[in-house]
Amino acid sequence: MGQRVIFLVDMQSFYASVEKADHPEYRDKPLIVSGDPERRSGVVLAACPLAKKRGVKNAIRLWEAQQLCPDAVVVRPRMQRYLEVSMQITAILERYTDKVEPFSIDEQFMDVTGSIRLFGEPAKIAAQIKQDIMNETGVYARCGIGPNKVLAKMACDHFAKKNRTGIFELGHHNIQEQLWPLPVGAMFGVGSRMERHLRRLGIYTIGALAKFPLAVLKKRWGINGQVLWETANGIDYSPVSRESHTGQKAIGHAMTLPRDYANFEREIKVILLELSEEVCSRARTAGVMGACVSVGCQGADYTHPAGFHRQTTLQAPTNGTMDVYRAAGEIFLQFWDGNPVRRISVQLSRLCSDKVEQLTLFESSCARRQLGYTMDRIKQKYGPGSIIRAVSLLDAGQALDRAKKIGGHYK
Repeated sequence: MGQRVIFLVDMQSFYASVEKADHPEYRDKPLIVSGDPERRSGVVLAACPLAKKRGVKNAIRLWEAQQLCPDAVVVRPRMQRYLEVSMQITAILERYTDKVEPFSIDEQFMDVTGSIRLFGEPAKIAAQIKQDIMNETGVYARCGIGPNKVLAKMACDHFAKKNRTGIFELGHHNIQEQLWPLPVGAMFGVGSRMERHLRRLGIYTIGALAKFPLAVLKKRWGINGQVLWETANGIDYSPVSRESHTGQKAIGHAMTLPRDYANFEREIKVILLELSEEVCSRARTAGVMGACVSVGCQGADYTHPAGFHRQTTLQAPTNGTMDVYRAAGEIFLQFWDGNPVRRISVQLSRLCSDKVEQLTLFESSCARRQLGYTMDRIKQKYGPGSIIRAVSLLDAGQALDRAKKIGGHYK
């Protein structure tokens, strides 16, 4: 079999681009998409190129962005609309190949190996896809081309996004010239912590990592060392497939609170229950249970960061809300320092099929398990706010407000 041809198609400033496409009056103005500052989610989610030229970056606080660009148009996110456009773009890509894998809401992999005879050379296909997306959605796309997913991703991130055409091909013929001189922190899969570790070994560029003895990397980081070395050398055998993100190892949910929560009984317990409900509902939908519950929290004091992330193993796997909630509450009380918190998370891991049940002599959990699935069906039919627990009606509760959102932002 010949060399594969993989695309990574990325949308420029996706949320901002959708807003500009829907509102032509904003076309020549700097535009920022930001959460609601009154609910502590006032951070920049997307900024158009005009705003970026003024120094606005994603994830900075809205007030900082407005200082850099006072005349910017600020709009709240419309997640439902962005999902619709993302699905529209997926449909466009599927005209060229049936092998399309969404990587995020604004990035999608394509395997066009079998499409070249029909549509022409890779660069021609990429140009036509970009044109189709622009004509039908008003969003500007960039395209990285490579023989595998990791090179297509880095071709897009480091080169296609910065050149005039918005298209770049990165392969084994030019990896040494183009990719290897880049700092090691720019490599896909290397975060700030790993970058520090690599620098301590004298590895400052991707090329240095590619030439570093593989045995040393494997001895220090095991399989992760192997993956780092392969990525630096442009090696990636993973296929483009819709099933690439199935078989997840954990299901979790986190919530940034609208204000500082300091009272365990009246506030924090409510959030732990709502998070447990969300996590278990997603587990039931996926047909799995978990044997490990993890809880994390972040303190409210930005100047002195505090918090924890701890886990416990259950006696038996579960996807029951109250089982997870009780375990989460015990973990929280054990490790919480008593200071106000601004973010809480709950996660269920060590997943297994929900078709298997561990029986006990003294308790039947069948009816209790079915209650959760029944609540899920009601929510699926009538909406997430159609049935909630009574504690969510308290001031601390967020379930009703979050029922109006997608991904933590209003639809």
